[in-house]
Amino acid sequence: MKILVVGGGGREHAIIRALKKSPRCTEIWCAPGNGGISYDARCKAIPATDVDAMVQFAKDEAFDYVVVAQDDPLALGMVDALAAVGIPAFGPDRAAARIEASKVFSKDLMKKYGIPTAKYETFDDPEKVMDYIKAEGKYPVVIKADGLALGKGVLICQSEQEAADGVKEIMLDKKFGASGNHVVVEEFLTGPEVSVLSFTDGKVVKPMVSSMDHKRANDHDTGLNTGGMGTVAPNPYYTPAIAAECMEKIFLPTIQAMNAEGCPFKGCLYFGLMLTPDGPKVIEYNCRFGDPETQVVLPLLESDLLKIMAACTEGTLADTEVKFSEGAACCVILASGGYPVSYEKGKPISGLTNGQLEGESSITVYHSGTALREDGTLVTNGGRVLGVTATAATLPEALKKAYAATESIHFDKLHKRSDIGARALAAMQ
Repeated sequence: MKILVVGGGGREHAIIRALKKSPRCTEIWCAPGNGGISYDARCKAIPATDVDAMVQFAKDEAFDYVVVAQDDPLALGMVDALAAVGIPAFGPDRAAARIEASKVFSKDLMKKYGIPTAKYETFDDPEKVMDYIKAEGKYPVVIKADGLALGKGVLICQSEQEAADGVKEIMLDKKFGASGNHVVVEEFLTGPEVSVLSFTDGKVVKPMVSSMDHKRANDHDTGLNTGGMGTVAPNPYYTPAIAAECMEKIFLPTIQAMNAEGCPFKGCLYFGLMLTPDGPKVIEYNCRFGDPETQVVLPLLESDLLKIMAACTEGTLADTEVKFSEGAACCVILASGGYPVSYEKGKPISGLTNGQLEGESSITVYHSGTALREDGTLVTNGGRVLGVTATAATLPEALKKAYAATESIHFDKLHKRSDIGARALAAMQ
């Protein structure tokens, strides 16, 4: 099969490397891709959000299957547009992608169908937001922009002043554009966070191995929120008993709710969960693979990813094997100094051969923000540059291997956290 993957980051790179293992995969492309991805797939410089150009390209090249990995094109209806020209794709259609594209839609869905989540209200008037927050008088309080905001449209406010500043930033200054026309105000939940990506064909749900993200820029979970500075899998807080409870109270009810609303969900549904003292609750849904969660989950997949994806599209997931190894994985993100605010690009990267570390079969370097110069030099081209992933029999081994591997890779002003996986290790004691 000739396959196109839509997107251009570390997540897409992980998907491509997993798809390439399938005997059914004969040719693979990525659009727009990036410098590092070009070692593993042919790249075409089409913006992921240009639905018309992407569909035309898919038609012209006669792709057999398209994997729409990024949230924006899913929200814009790329899967619908591909279906209209007869090209099957992995991912939800526009109506189902609202589960991530609109926080208001997803919160109202959970309320209507009794899916456990934080208490909330939605608003389109900044004054009313503040009236509600003052009346509740509970801090911290969570304020979320309604639409897509690159994983950064969530503010945790410790005081009335912080809340007022946050409302101004989202609703008046329009830091996230139209995404901030509506906001959701939520109670602050406590407990360990767990990310569970799952395959679904709109009927059954087959969860992947659980993972733990590290959102803050600096050690000890300090600094600004980022797209994610590293991940580990599995998440030690996610026990078999909790997994069974989540399947019964969250996963299947969500799929059933989407069917009842007339927008069945097919693809990868990401459950962002908080394990609260009152049981697991949904913090957020994503309508696609997470980044950098994918970079630890897919290396542990033993089954054929292409086969699974096709089963999600065709509605035959119940009869398809989804098997993960018993081992563990750790991904450490190497970022540009200054990320997530301002950072320089174009820094040469040393230590890699054709984008990978030589002779390291249990180490994979996933490229998030890299570019290839005309002379073949690999350079930085984004905030998050590389994700260095190690797999091993145990989590302590995976952490040790991942960090050792990062020492072989260099670029000017490289920034990484030194404590990825520390929380997971503490939970295992």
